[in-house]
Amino acid sequence: MKKLEGKIALVTGAAMGLGLADAKMLAEEGARVLLTDIDEDRVRKEAEAIGENARSIKLDVSNPEDWKLAIKKVEEFFGGLDILVNNAGIVIVADPENCTLEDFRKTNSIMNEGVFLGMQIALPLLKKSSNGSIINMCSTATHLGYPPFFSYSAAKGAVRSMTKSMAIHCQMTGLPIRCNSIHAGGIETPMVQNVQGRGDESPIEIPLNGVLPSDSLGRPEDVARMVVFLASDDARFLTGAEFLVDNGLVARPADIVQ
Repeated sequence: MKKLEGKIALVTGAAMGLGLADAKMLAEEGARVLLTDIDEDRVRKEAEAIGENARSIKLDVSNPEDWKLAIKKVEEFFGGLDILVNNAGIVIVADPENCTLEDFRKTNSIMNEGVFLGMQIALPLLKKSSNGSIINMCSTATHLGYPPFFSYSAAKGAVRSMTKSMAIHCQMTGLPIRCNSIHAGGIETPMVQNVQGRGDESPIEIPLNGVLPSDSLGRPEDVARMVVFLASDDARFLTGAEFLVDNGLVARPADIVQ
């Protein structure tokens, strides 16, 4: 039996990158998945490619009305919700001195307020699950200083804290919902390609198997495997936790980095 047979998932930012990898692997493990993204055409094509266990809808995560519609649609399509993956995000490159208030607010409206809205609006439906799982995509930027990604780091730091608060809220109120965060290091996605100035036309070839060297980026599947685990009943004793998927980046002392 597949790990997520009978489960229903909603993934944000699922048109590409980590969100798409998450949606694909959740479906491969038996879940029915609603892919959401602000890019309506692209996310629809990706859902169609996954097959009958996937549907799609446009979702601007900073818009509460969009969230209400998405939660309504996942119930209409599949009958409920067990797994919420808050993945949607952007990166604006600007250090503390050059980050504008507009940049800061835009970043936080998507990755901070968007996660807040998703968790709050999805909660009534998740309450009906026997083992609900909220998975919030964070970053090693919550553990390390990245001046060029100032607003991004601020938003992810808020998500790290909200994750723990939501986890304990669910425990204290007797809700059958776990909430954890994933803190990924550098992953070969369109977002990282753009930040590095490569564009998605110049992907780095990363092996599918085996241990990777310290300077390697990861593959989106490396994160998606953790998403599947945290979504499954195997992770029933895990809540309020943070999982570093970073090839040892945070653990590695700076003076030995080559």
